[in-house]
Amino acid sequence: MTGDPRERPTDRQYGFLDWFARARRHVDATDLLHLMDPFHVLFAVIGYANPAWRKTDWGRYLDERDPEFVDVILDAVRPIARHYFAMRVRGIENVPTEGPALIVANHNGGVLMMDSFFTALAIRDHLGVERELNALGHDLLAADDTMRRILNQMGVIRASHETAAHALRAGRLVLVYPGSDKDSWRTWRERSRIYLEGRAGFIRLALREGVPIVPLVTAGTHEQLVVLRRGRRIAKALRLDKALRNEAFPIVWSLPFGVTTGFFPYIPLPAQTTLSFGAPITWPELDPADADRDDVVQRCQTDVREQMQGMLDELHEHRIPILGERFSR
Repeated sequence: MTGDPRERPTDRQYGFLDWFARARRHVDATDLLHLMDPFHVLFAVIGYANPAWRKTDWGRYLDERDPEFVDVILDAVRPIARHYFAMRVRGIENVPTEGPALIVANHNGGVLMMDSFFTALAIRDHLGVERELNALGHDLLAADDTMRRILNQMGVIRASHETAAHALRAGRLVLVYPGSDKDSWRTWRERSRIYLEGRAGFIRLALREGVPIVPLVTAGTHEQLVVLRRGRRIAKALRLDKALRNEAFPIVWSLPFGVTTGFFPYIPLPAQTTLSFGAPITWPELDPADADRDDVVQRCQTDVREQMQGMLDELHEHRIPILGERFSR
């Protein structure tokens, strides 16, 4: 695959029959049926809640990423992104064409994680599938063996400093959502807010590995449903923080079930979506030893958060909920 976006194949060039033939070669239909079985999902979550059953080494092996599998999945995502979500991408030229970089993003949309697919699609279409991207994922995503294998094929690795550093040292792009579940379940009123919850581990990682941070913000993916309450008290009462490393029990309005918990799958509203990649952030005056200085780390975290907030404010300045930028040039 070429890295020139002008030479990327379009939906019409590929055609459905060509895509279907490739999908049959690289996607196991039994895997999809397995993931659609709610009992398997339930048992996987129960298993994850038992610390003795947790798999702590998943996503360690970077060579499990399958470029052809990634291409098939992202080619299925493209028409959805283009026609249903009217996706637009800004600043993609800020993503380094080679060498390691840490892409730090706001998290949106709850369980669907469409922002992750859109980010992978934007980078693949601009730089080609050979530009390897690894996204950091919560352990719960890998509670099921089939899901874990699919995630590894997509390039998703365990959210830990060890695995992230391993990917960066291999010269890859690493996508991280520092706000995690608290960010992903922020309420409708907070959809235009950058919510990093004071977390700064990504700063320590970037300083220790000497890599740039590329800020990324997404507007629209948090309008696919309406988060009414984050549900921290419910989560604490249910001890979800201990069992599932999750500090939210969201109450949402979404299709087709109406008001329910955000852990249910839902049909996303066709909210116009815009991704904006910012200029890489570096601190040339700092060295790896500064990663252990709390005051320096917090200052750097503030730099990143303020730049991301400014970028998101710009996207929301004239945005109409759901319609977004559909009627603008």
